[in-house]
Amino acid sequence: MAVPKRKMSRSNTRARRSQWKTTAATLTSCPNCKGDKLPHTACPTCGRYNGRQYAEALRTEHDGR
Repeated sequence: MAVPKRKMSRSNTRARRSQWKTTAATLTSCPNCKGDKLPHTACPTCGRYNGRQYAEALRTEHDGR
């Protein structure tokens, strides 16, 4: 296992970590209710995906996302 020989400076550490970031989730519109949803998932508003009803509408005020 590789072990660093020298301590990495704060500027080098921060420069490396500056590339480690996330992107916002892409949202598509539901063709049934026109609500926002994640692609390739059932709509949280109406519960439909690809023309089929999969679940009841489970969206509440606090969805956990």
